[in-house]
Amino acid sequence: MKKSLFAGLLLTTLSLPSFATEVDIQTNLGTIRVDLKEQEAPQTVKNFLRYVDEGFYEGLIFHRVIKGFMVQGGGFDKDLDRQTTHRAIAYEGDNGLYNYRGTLAMARTNDPNSATSQFFINLVDNEFLNHGAQGRAGYAVFGDVISGLDVVDDIAKVPTRTVGPYQNVPSTPVTIEKITRVN
Repeated sequence: MKKSLFAGLLLTTLSLPSFATEVDIQTNLGTIRVDLKEQEAPQTVKNFLRYVDEGFYEGLIFHRVIKGFMVQGGGFDKDLDRQTTHRAIAYEGDNGLYNYRGTLAMARTNDPNSATSQFFINLVDNEFLNHGAQGRAGYAVFGDVISGLDVVDDIAKVPTRTVGPYQNVPSTPVTIEKITRVN
């Protein structure tokens, strides 16, 4: 009897689901809760959480807002001064996650291995951004918005303008007040 009870406890312990890592992106328009996909994009999530834990995102803005496409932030302050980042991370876009509405993905240059701190939230299904679409690397998805998608939609409604070389900049700054771990 003791042996089967122990085996049952061990089995129960081994089969418990791991707790997801969630963050709150607190903006001046409201809060967006994101479930980070550590299992599918471990290095990308680790990189993002490093910036979160350092307080890097506090006071930065969503600097690129394209209605019907995505909202992007995490690299510039309200004066459009680019922030100094850590070294770029390796591409993890071939992870089985897709750029669908409400997903969080890493922004990058044409080099798939160039993502640092900037991220974007997809406003619609952007299948052309997926790994292998159009025969090339895509954009690494590493999280899902689980609440606050209405806030993301409100960000998308903000009028935009061109400022110097930057297009689609919100006329009124959409500020990331802070990003914090929920669990």
